Amino acid sequence: MTNDMTPVDWAKRPIVEKYADFSGRAPRPEYWWYILGLVIAGVVLSIVESILGLRGMVFGVYGPLTCLLMLATIVPSLAVGARRLHDTNRSGWWQLLAWAPYALLFLIGPATGNALGALALAGMISIIAMICAIIVLIFMVLPGAPGDNRYGPNPYGGGAGGTVAAG
Repeated sequence: MTNDMTPVDWAKRPIVEKYADFSGRAPRPEYWWYILGLVIAGVVLSIVESILGLRGMVFGVYGPLTCLLMLATIVPSLAVGARRLHDTNRSGWWQLLAWAPYALLFLIGPATGNALGALALAGMISIIAMICAIIVLIFMVLPGAPGDNRYGPNPYGGGAGGTVAAG
């Protein structure tokens, strides 16, 4: 079943077939081809926005087309991330680890009364955010748990154990 899918099939699967499906498992190709598709779409939209003079209209950084892409892909991105973590036998909530430092900065940031304290806090939070993002990245890169797990059957079928034979 999964051996005959093309990279484009893998990339569009989280949007077309499993838009808000947070259950089950997503093998590595499904997650990484989807991420590559998002990066390519973001680059293309940024180029189009630059040509049309729309770049930097939203928050001084993003153009409206890029923001629409981000808004349209929030749910499938979270869903495929959760399913990818399920494939490694981890809860989908682990993906929030990468965002927790920013939430902490948002909550604690205004409490710092001086500029030096705020700068120090931002630096510490940035280091923590980088460490958390690396942890989540490692989880996403790991092969899937062999066989069935508590989140569902092995997406590769039988005893493939999280790898696909090159075909």
